[in-house]
Amino acid sequence: MPQRTAVAAIAAPLVVLFLSCVPVQSAERNVIFVITDDESPTLGCYGDPAAKTPAIDAIAKDGVVFDRAFATTASCSASRSVVMSGIHNHRNGQFGHQHHYHKFASFHDIVSLSLPRVMARAGYRTGHIGKYHVAPEAVYHFDTYLKGNGRNAVEMANKCEDFIKSNDRDRPFFLYFGTSDPHRGGGVDKTSESELKPNLFGNKPNRGSFPGVEETFFDPSEVTVPPFLPDTAETREELAQYYQSCSRVDAGVARLVEILREADLYEKTLIVFTSDHGMAFAGGKTTVYEGGLHVPMVVRDPYQERRGFHSQAMISHIDITPSLLDFAGGLDHQKNAPKNMLSAKKFWQERDEALQENRNGNHPFDQYHGRSWMPCLSDPDRPHHDAIMASHTFHEIQMYYPMRVVRDDKYKLIWNIAHPLPYPFASDLWAASSWQAQLAKGNDAPYGQMTVGRYVQRPEFELYDMATDPHESTNLADSQGHADVLEAYQAKLKQLQKKYQDPWIMKWDYE
Repeated sequence: MPQRTAVAAIAAPLVVLFLSCVPVQSAERNVIFVITDDESPTLGCYGDPAAKTPAIDAIAKDGVVFDRAFATTASCSASRSVVMSGIHNHRNGQFGHQHHYHKFASFHDIVSLSLPRVMARAGYRTGHIGKYHVAPEAVYHFDTYLKGNGRNAVEMANKCEDFIKSNDRDRPFFLYFGTSDPHRGGGVDKTSESELKPNLFGNKPNRGSFPGVEETFFDPSEVTVPPFLPDTAETREELAQYYQSCSRVDAGVARLVEILREADLYEKTLIVFTSDHGMAFAGGKTTVYEGGLHVPMVVRDPYQERRGFHSQAMISHIDITPSLLDFAGGLDHQKNAPKNMLSAKKFWQERDEALQENRNGNHPFDQYHGRSWMPCLSDPDRPHHDAIMASHTFHEIQMYYPMRVVRDDKYKLIWNIAHPLPYPFASDLWAASSWQAQLAKGNDAPYGQMTVGRYVQRPEFELYDMATDPHESTNLADSQGHADVLEAYQAKLKQLQKKYQDPWIMKWDYE
C-alpha cells in the first residue's frame, strides 16, 4: 500500500502536467456585434477618400459590405430597440429616447424575441459594453455587463479581453460592443478661429489623446462634405471633428481583432459592424432622408468560402436579430422566430412582475419583422427586401414629428404626418455651428439640397426618384406627371404599415 500510494502521488502531478499541455479548444461560431453612435458610411470601404478606417476596411476586404443597409429610424434609443428586437419601434413600443424624462420603453413581451435573450437560449454567454439606451433591462438582459469609456473604443476592447478569452470554452460568446463615438459631445473646439465653434464630437480639446489611442486628426479642407450638408467652413470644421471620432472607433476595432487573434478566435468569430443611424447633423440624424437612414453594414463570417465583395441587397435594421440568431443556429426559418422561444407569459409570472402591465399592445410578439440576411453572405447577387419601411415618431419627448417611409429601387415616399408643424430639432443639432451659420442667413439660405426654410417647414408628402435623384433634391409629390406614382407608393406604404402593425395607419382616415 505505501508503495502504491507513492506511485499515485508521483503520477498525479504528471497527469495534471499532461492535461495542461493539451490545447484548450475554444468554442466555435462566436459573435462580436459593433454598433457605433451616429455614424454614416464614412469609411474607406465605402469609397470615402477622407476616411481613415484601416481596421474596418480590412474586415470588409475579407467579408461583405452591404451598400444598401438602412436604419428604420434615425434616433438612438428607438433604433437600438429595433436592432435588439427585430421589430419596428412603432410596434415594439420604444417610440423615442429611454433616458431621463423621455422614458420610452419596449413592451415587456418583447422578451421572447430580444437579441440577448434569444442568443442566451441558443447556448451563448452574452456580454455588453458601452451604450445601452433601451428598456426594460429584464427584456434586453445580458449575462455580463462590462464597463469602459464609450469615447475610447481601445479601452473598451481591453475591458472585453477576459470575457472573450474566458475559460468557459463550452459555450460561444456574443459580445455587444456599443461605442459613444462619433456622437456629438464634449463641448466645442475653443481653438477654432471661427465665430461659431465646431462641436468636439467627443474628442479631447487641444488635440489631446485618449489613453492608448493614437488619434488621427483631419484637415477641414480635405473632408468629404455629403450632399445633404452645405459646403461651408463651419460644416467642414465639424466634419473634421466627426472624422477623428470615427477613426477612434476604428482603433478599437483593431484592438478587438488583435485580441481575437491572440486567442485563436478570429477564424471562429462573426464580426458585424454598423451604426444606429446616420451622422449627427441636421439632414442626417432624426430625419428619414438618406443622410439619416443609410448606415454602414460590414460583416465578416469566417465560415463563408466566398468573401470580399459588395452586396446590393437592400437590408434593414429589423434583420439584425434574426440574422445573428440564424448564425447561432437558433432561428426557426418557417416561423421566422426563435426555435427555443421563451414564453413571455410564463416568464413574467415566474418573476411576479408586470402582471398588470400592457405587455404586448394587444398583439402577441410571435415572429420577427425582419428576416435573416445570412444567405447574402455567400452570394453577391442575392437580393433581400424589395422595399424597406422607415418609422420615426419621437427623438426627445418634445420632438413629436411622426414620419413614415417606403423606399425601393425606384422611388422613395416620405409621409410627414405632422406636416403643419415646423420640423423639431434635437438640442445638439440645433446648437450645431453647421446649422446655426446657415440659419443666421435666413430662410432662403441654401442647406444641402434644399433651403433653411424648406428644411424647417415640410410638405405632407415627399416623393423622390432614387434612380436619377439619389440625393433627394427634387420633390415629385406635386408633379402632375407623377400622380400615378404617388398614388401607387401611398398604397405600398399603407400595405407595409398594415404588415408591420403600425398604429399610425389610422392617420390616413383621420387627418
